[in-house]
Amino acid sequence: MFFSRTLNFSLVTLLVCLSSVAQANVENTSPMPETRVMMCPLPVFDDIAIGMPEVLDSTIRISSLEASIEQDQTALFNGSVILVDKDQKIIADKLSFNRLKMQIEAIGNIHYQGKQINIFAKTLKASKTDRSTEMTAASYQLDGNPGHGQAGKLSINNDGMMSLTDSTFTTCLQEVPDWQIKASEINLSAKGDFGEAYHAQFRVLDVPILYVPYFSFPISKERLSGFLYPELSSSSNSGVEFSAPFYWNIAENYDATITPRYMSKRGTQVQTEFRYLIDQQTGKIDLEYLHHDKEIKTNDDPRYLARFQHIGTFSEDFRAYIDYTTISDDNYLVDIGSRQYNSNDAYLYQTGELAYFGEQWQATLQLQDFEVLGDHQPSYKTLPHIELSAQQPLNFLSGQFELYSELTNFQSSEKDQVEANRYHVEAGFTFPITRPAWFLNSEVKLLHTYYQQDNITAGSSLEESVERTLPKVRIHAGVNFDRQLSAFGQNYRHTLEPQLQYLYVPEKDQSNIGLYDTTILQDDFHGIFRDTRYSGIDRIAAANQYTWGITSRLLDEQNLEIIRVSLGRIQYLGDNNLNLANDALLTDNDDTNNKQSSVAADLFYRINHQWQVSGDIQYNTLENFTNKGQVNIDYQINKYNLIQLNHRYTRNVSGDSLEQASLLTSIAINENWAFVGRLTQDLQQDRSLESYAGFQYESCCWAVRIAYQRHINSNLDAASFVNEGREEFDTGISIKLIIKGLDGKQSAIGTQEMFDKSIFGYKRPYYLQN
Repeated sequence: MFFSRTLNFSLVTLLVCLSSVAQANVENTSPMPETRVMMCPLPVFDDIAIGMPEVLDSTIRISSLEASIEQDQTALFNGSVILVDKDQKIIADKLSFNRLKMQIEAIGNIHYQGKQINIFAKTLKASKTDRSTEMTAASYQLDGNPGHGQAGKLSINNDGMMSLTDSTFTTCLQEVPDWQIKASEINLSAKGDFGEAYHAQFRVLDVPILYVPYFSFPISKERLSGFLYPELSSSSNSGVEFSAPFYWNIAENYDATITPRYMSKRGTQVQTEFRYLIDQQTGKIDLEYLHHDKEIKTNDDPRYLARFQHIGTFSEDFRAYIDYTTISDDNYLVDIGSRQYNSNDAYLYQTGELAYFGEQWQATLQLQDFEVLGDHQPSYKTLPHIELSAQQPLNFLSGQFELYSELTNFQSSEKDQVEANRYHVEAGFTFPITRPAWFLNSEVKLLHTYYQQDNITAGSSLEESVERTLPKVRIHAGVNFDRQLSAFGQNYRHTLEPQLQYLYVPEKDQSNIGLYDTTILQDDFHGIFRDTRYSGIDRIAAANQYTWGITSRLLDEQNLEIIRVSLGRIQYLGDNNLNLANDALLTDNDDTNNKQSSVAADLFYRINHQWQVSGDIQYNTLENFTNKGQVNIDYQINKYNLIQLNHRYTRNVSGDSLEQASLLTSIAINENWAFVGRLTQDLQQDRSLESYAGFQYESCCWAVRIAYQRHINSNLDAASFVNEGREEFDTGISIKLIIKGLDGKQSAIGTQEMFDKSIFGYKRPYYLQN
C-alpha cells in the first residue's frame, strides 16, 4: 500500500521524480499566518426515499406509478420506481422483482444509495439471497469523501466489498480531473478504509504517465501497513537523495516505519522508527545507520544515530521519562542530517528520570548526561541526581514552610577532571500576599551545601571537603495603577505597574568549589527579579541589592494590548562580589561595575492591526554599549500574508559578538499559490547564513512544493576525517507532491511545514527571554 501516516494516497514509483522539502526551521517571533480556507464542497445527496416508511427488518418496500404481476412470480414496476430495504435504496425508471428467486432487475436512470456510497448506473441486478448487487455503466461517489469515479461494471458482494471493472478513481471533483487512476479492476473494502487497483494507469489531465500492476491505497484515516510518501531531493552535502518509507502496522498499540534512504554521494542509509503504547506508557526507538560513507576516503567506520524516548505514568503520582541519544561522530548531523536534531545542535540528550508528585512533597531521581559535539568542554554526568521538596502551609499571612534538598554525584569522562558529590538543602518561610491592585511576596531561607571533591590536581584552589552556609532574604512588591484615557477619538485603559525587590545574601568565598552544573543567567527585564545570577548552586552570588522596575501598558476597549514598555535595573548597595565569577564559563559582559547592572528594557507596540514592533535590550549606561538586543518588525498584510524583519545582537558569545538580520515572508499569492521566503545575514562577517525560497501550489485534490535552500555548514569537528571535502555551504532543490482527499478531508495543508524549516530551529536564537 502507498499512503502517508495520516493515510493520504501516494504512488512510490510515480514520485521517483519528486522530492520532499529539505529540513530547516524558521525563527519567527510572531504568530504564523493563517492557512487560507479552501472552498472544496463535497457532493451532497438527499435521501432518495423521503416520505417512505423506514424498513428495519428483511421486508422490501416498492413504490411506482404503474405496477403489474406476471405468473404470480414476477412483479413489474414502471415510472418513478423507488425500492427501499434496511441496507439500500434504489430509484429507477423500470424495476422487476422475482419473489421466488428474490432477485431484482432495474434499468434506466438508476440511483443506488447505500450507507457509504451513491451510485448512478444504466442497469442493475441484485439478489437478496446472495446479498449481491451488480450494475453496468456506473458512476459512484463515496459518502462524505471526495473519492469518486466510473466503472463499466460495478459489483457488491455479500461481504460489502465493492469491485469495479474498467474503472477510474480520483478525489478531484472537476469534469476533467487533474489526476485519476484508471484500472482494469478496483476493489473498495466494505469498511471504506482501503482500496486496491490492478493493472492501473496514473493519469494527469487524462494523459497516462505511469503503469502500476498493483497497489492499494487508503480511503480513511485508519492505519494500514504500506508505503508512505516517497521523497526525492538533492543537496551539495549528499547529492541526489531518494527515500521510500514503509509503514508497518504491527498491532493496535505497536507500529514501525522502515525507510531506505539512498544518497548518491554517500550510499544507502536505513532509518527505522518503532513506536509503542502500553497502558499509560508511550515511547519510540529511532535508529539511523549508514554502513559506509563514500565521501570518507580514509575511514570505513559506519555512521549512525540512535535515540530512545519514553514517557509514562504509574498511578496518579509517579511519572517516568527517558530521552537517550548516541551518535557515531560529531559531524553526523551536519553531513547526513537527521529528523531527530537540527544540524547546528551541539549536544544530544541522555536523560532518565523518575518523579513522584504528592500533595505536600515531591521527589525526583534523575540520571543525566549530554553527548557534547565538537570542540566544547565536556559536560558532567549526574549519576544520580536526587531531589526532595516539601511544603507545609502555615496558619497566618498565607505563609508556608518550604524545604528543598538535593544529592548529586558528578562524574566526568575526562581522567584529569575533578569529580564531586554535592548535598544541598534549603529551608525557610515564604509569605505570598496577592491582591488585585498589589502584591507582596517575602521569603527567608537558610541554604547549606556540602561538597566532597575528588581528583583535584596539584596547585588547584579546590578543596576535598567544603561546607557553605548562607542565609537569603527576599522581599518583592508591586502595585498596579490604572486609569481611563481618551486619545485620538478612542477610549483606552492606561496602566502603571511599578515593582521593587530587595535581595540579601552575604558574601562567601567559593573559589574552593568546582563548577559542575552552573552557568550565568541572562539579565533581561524578567531576569533581574530573580533571586540568583546562576543556573546551578555551585555559585551563590552575594547580594545586597534592590531591583526596580516599571511597566506601563495601553489597552483598548477590547482589552487588547496596544503598547507595553518595561524598564528596570539592579542597584547594588554593597560590593557585588564579582570575584565569584572566577571561571571563564561564568564571565559576562554585563556588570562592569559594582554599583548597578545594565538597564533592561522591553518594548511592544501594536501600531495597527497590520504593523507591530517588539524589542528587548540590555544596555550599559556607564560605558555606553549594548550587551544584548533584539528588535522585530512585523507587517501582517492580512491573516494570510506576513512580512517580518528582525535584528539581534549579542556582545559576547563564546568570546565573539553576534549580529544577525533576517527577513521572512509568507505570501498567499492567490487561492492556490503561496510563497515562503527567508534570508539570514551575518552582519559581523558580512556573509549569508541561510537563503530559502519555496513556492506551493495547492488545489482541492493535490499540492506540490518546490523549494530552493542554501545554508552554511557547521564544522563541529574540523580535525576529524569527516571534514574531508566538505563545502562551506549546503545547497539544494526539493520538490514534494501531496495527493489530498483520500482520508475524506480536503482542508488546506498550508505553509506551516515550510515555516518550520531552518538551520536555527523553530525558536528565537539568543532571544533575551531564553
